Amino acid sequence: MSNRSLPRLLQAPAVFLLLVWMLVPLSMTLYFSFIRYVLNNLRRPEWTNPNISNWRGFGNYEFVVNNKDFLLAIQNSLVIVFGILILTVALGILIAILINKPFQGQGIVRVLLISPFFVMPAVNAVLWINMILDPVLGLQGLAVDGLNGIVDDLCNLPVLGGFFSLWPELEPISFRATQTSAYAVIMMVTWQWTPFAVLIFMTSLQSEDQQQKEAAVLDGASTWAQFRFLTLPHLARPIAIVIMIQAIFHLSLYAEIEIVSRGNGNKNLPYLIGEFANNNIGAASATGIFAVILANIVAIFLLRMIGKTLMD
Repeated sequence: MSNRSLPRLLQAPAVFLLLVWMLVPLSMTLYFSFIRYVLNNLRRPEWTNPNISNWRGFGNYEFVVNNKDFLLAIQNSLVIVFGILILTVALGILIAILINKPFQGQGIVRVLLISPFFVMPAVNAVLWINMILDPVLGLQGLAVDGLNGIVDDLCNLPVLGGFFSLWPELEPISFRATQTSAYAVIMMVTWQWTPFAVLIFMTSLQSEDQQQKEAAVLDGASTWAQFRFLTLPHLARPIAIVIMIQAIFHLSLYAEIEIVSRGNGNKNLPYLIGEFANNNIGAASATGIFAVILANIVAIFLLRMIGKTLMD
């Protein structure tokens, strides 16, 4: 047996198991998307079984595309994913640079920064929507009431009171509403996943060439120039890794949307799949195929955007 055949033979069981793990669910989803498969249908009981005789062709796909929430689900999926990616990468780089330098209590600060990543998504959503973003009992409502109280007190000043009386009264934002629920999801997921980005970037900063930075300081380079031409290129590969991993996870968000708005005007493709899966398995499977296509489009876009970095 050649030197190449033995490693391939040893890898074969794992590769086969991985293929089965991936292809069987995908094949079943693809099959269900082309048949009429409805769990509860008294008029047509034959549709309750996934038989080939219930073949529907592209009827499920047409039904999903014509659904009033389909385009909204795609739009929200993209807005939420890209919003989270931009915020987590920007905040992750900033925080990693700030805590990279030694200071007293650095270990405790690092542990506290990483801890949000270990909070369960459902617990994270309940915490944010009830204790922080609630317009009445949350920190947002208390902060708005406090600011309005300060403005009211300033209005009583003898000279500047007239100026402060022109200020409008602040109103708390209801993040369960249709227009703002997506922003609530972005904020709470960003809070949870920023520590992941911080951990990756902080680890990468430990290996940054300090001699180059010292040479840049001697040459009179500004702090921004050091970051732009030394630190940022050094973080290019970790940024690519963070973006790819987070994009995979955030395209499948469900718990946060369910807890924040129950899908009221803020549905993404996984949430739409969940709605169809209550009864119409064929439509849910067709939506799942659309979700796979969207994930591949996003992956191709991200790979093209950061592929050069990965190949360097």
